[in-house]
This record gives sequence, structure tokens and C-alpha cells, in this order.
Amino acid sequence: MDEITAETGAATGGVKILLRLEGLTLFTGMVMLYASWDGSWLVFALLFFVPDLSFLAYLADARFGALVYNAAHSYMAPVTLLTLGFGFASPLTLSIALIWLAHIGIDRALGYGLKYSAGFGFTHLGRIGRQKDA
Repeated sequence: MDEITAETGAATGGVKILLRLEGLTLFTGMVMLYASWDGSWLVFALLFFVPDLSFLAYLADARFGALVYNAAHSYMAPVTLLTLGFGFASPLTLSIALIWLAHIGIDRALGYGLKYSAGFGFTHLGRIGRQKDA
């Protein structure tokens, strides 16, 4: 039975599997689009992990860290960039958006979800890190 765990609000069961498969689909789709329009793979490699720099906000505290990390790992900004990139026919903007969405997709596929303020290891896809088995 699909449910949400009470202590973390994380998805479980089939819902968790579906969310991770959506992430894999997003990653695959964005990489295929990027490849089909001959985006620079050097640019892809240089920018792919940039959203993960947001974890540095956890050095301030867990609440601020979760806010910044979630802002960098939600679909809102890259989809806005994608729309602007198409609207203004801007290849660089489109490249950034596709790479950013690919990053979010692989994160979700690997189980790295949006964070709760309880700490970096508490995500909407379940616990991550060493403490997950505790």
C-alpha cells in the first residue's frame, strides 16, 4: 500500500517508484534533446553539477539549506528558462535549461528528493545517507 511516512512525509511504495521513474524519464529526455540539437558536451559536463553547489547553504543551517537546495532542484526555474529560451530563440538559455532539468531528473531517479528542514537526509523520496538504515 502506498503511503506517506509520518515522521518525514516521504513517499513510499509504488508512488516512490513512479517518482523515481519520472526522474529517469526526465533525465533521458533532456539528454536526448540536448544531443539532438548538438549542444556542447563540454558545456554539459561543466554545468551538470552546478545545482549541487546549493547544498553549501546547509553550512548556515538546515532550514536555509533546504530552502536553497529546493529552489535549485525544483522544476520552476529551469522550465522558465526553457520557455524563455524557446521564446527568444536563445541557444545558451536552452542549453542551461536542458542541463539543469537533466540534473534534477537524475537526482530524482537516484532517490535525491526535495529536502525537509529536518536535515539534508530527509527528502520527499525518503531518507538518504548513512542514517537512512538507522
